[in-house]
Amino acid sequence: MQSCRRTHPFIAGAFSTACAVLAGTVAAWATDPVKIRLSYVTPIGNWTQMLQEKKDLARNLGRSYQMEVTRFAGTPQIITALAVGALDIAVLAYPTLPIAIQNAGMDDLRVIADELQDGVLGYSTVEFMVLADSQIKRVEDLKGKVVATNAVGSAVDVSMRAMLRKHSLEDKRDYTTVEAPFPTMLAILAEKKADLIPAVLPVSLDPELRKISRTLFTSRDAVGQSQFTMYAARKSFIDKNRAALVDFMEDWLRIARWYLDPANRKDVEEICARLTKQPAERFAWVFNEKDVYRDRNLLPNLAALQRNIDLVRDLGLIKASLDVNKFADLSLVQDAAKRLQ
Repeated sequence: MQSCRRTHPFIAGAFSTACAVLAGTVAAWATDPVKIRLSYVTPIGNWTQMLQEKKDLARNLGRSYQMEVTRFAGTPQIITALAVGALDIAVLAYPTLPIAIQNAGMDDLRVIADELQDGVLGYSTVEFMVLADSQIKRVEDLKGKVVATNAVGSAVDVSMRAMLRKHSLEDKRDYTTVEAPFPTMLAILAEKKADLIPAVLPVSLDPELRKISRTLFTSRDAVGQSQFTMYAARKSFIDKNRAALVDFMEDWLRIARWYLDPANRKDVEEICARLTKQPAERFAWVFNEKDVYRDRNLLPNLAALQRNIDLVRDLGLIKASLDVNKFADLSLVQDAAKRLQ
């Protein structure tokens, strides 16, 4: 009878294992969700702002992670915030990625997700426009003229400089460059303060701009396909919070696919209208073929990114190129995508 009351070794082992698993689960539940601090610059144009509008699809939000989204005026502030540890996931344009790595000393920076790609056939691309009645018919005709850019060294600026260089035109030697915000480009062209302006969405859709201007060339003409903007995080943050980041990427993918689904057009336009306090019909271009290309799997085009960064070096805007494969970690979004298959 006494032997019958003994616990069988297998049962005892199984019980111990179950207790250990339960203890680990309780410990995980007890851990505070990881705070993920994200940046955005362009309203509606950046995924990170739009994530907040579909929290109902973020199944892991509040469980394994919390999300804090902050708008920045531009890339310099974002790089500074990343460098001092005040930001975890940053939106960067392709010319600023090598600047952050080389100039700010963040050689542990990793590209983790796509934002948008310019120059993909069937989708929108940045247009460079002149007045409809201008005598400028070819790129060569810009010699001695004034061209406008949003910021020297930006992705838009690189496209413009690359196109002008193809036609043997160099900044300061053959033309003058002025900087101005995108919303002011229409007035700058109309008032003849510049002979050429860049037009990005939604500025390029302005009926008044279309009335007075014509497209001289596009970013696609200048540089082909480009990994225009992307998201990056530091390796130390990724290594420390990998599980939570995969959960976050899973939610991000689910939300991105919702925005890109034609069945949700009406709801998407209403979200954009609420955020901008503009009529919903003005956003018929968002997240479809009238917009720039966005990968539904959030996978950046690393081959295009390599060509883009090589071009930035060739234009003398950075001291050296870099191997983008060494500064990318797509495993987070790839692991998250497997959950949604």
